[in-house]
Amino acid sequence: MNIFDTHTHLNVDNFTETVAEELALAKEMGVTVHNVVGFDRKTIDRAIELAEAHQEIYLTLGWHPTEAGSYDNEVEGYLLEKLKHPKVIALGEIGLDYYWMEDPKEVQIAVFKRQIELAKQLDLPIVIHTRDALEDTYAVLAEVGVGPRGGIMHSFSGSLEMAERFMALGMMISFSGVVTFKKATDIQEAAQQLPLDKILVETDAPYLAPVPKRGKENKTAYTRYVVEKIAELRDMTVEEVAAATTANAKKLFRLED
Repeated sequence: MNIFDTHTHLNVDNFTETVAEELALAKEMGVTVHNVVGFDRKTIDRAIELAEAHQEIYLTLGWHPTEAGSYDNEVEGYLLEKLKHPKVIALGEIGLDYYWMEDPKEVQIAVFKRQIELAKQLDLPIVIHTRDALEDTYAVLAEVGVGPRGGIMHSFSGSLEMAERFMALGMMISFSGVVTFKKATDIQEAAQQLPLDKILVETDAPYLAPVPKRGKENKTAYTRYVVEKIAELRDMTVEEVAAATTANAKKLFRLED
């Protein structure tokens, strides 16, 4: 079995001394490919180190919405240079975060739009972070357009209807451990009903650990539990969901076997 964790943060301090151990456990649980997401200078530089050291790690690099206030020409130049790396498969995570609200909405929206344009110029898919901002995120994507490479609604937390709206813009829907939570009925409905060729799986490790590990530090290995839950919801085998979501990821990211 080959599972593709399309969003993990093996590049944060939690895993500084344990990356080899994390990758070994992941392999034991069938998680064999990892998209490590860098979202500021420190995590971008560390992500690149990891991708160069481990064949199974790929890169998504961008400027997180909670860092929007620091985005300037210098940051953009830095980003553009790092995005040239041969293991970069997407630009992100970008978007809007009204939960932490580190910067005003208009600042976040401007930086979000700018990075969408960069992704189009570089012919990369986008990876979207949205927290307490689904409607504004949709409005931005509808206004400026997703681009021919499409993108991912990372750790999707909306309804089936909202997922379908994003899908109509050209986005794929990625499910994290939240889909395993008992009260996440809207997200479970989306995971059950969306077309199989439009869904992906992820952990967002070390955050959002799935049942049965909820409340503990998340691990990229635990993508397995997300796959198991989606298989249960869709009345499919774990192997079928693993194969489909991995194929979807490889197609989106233009990765050959």
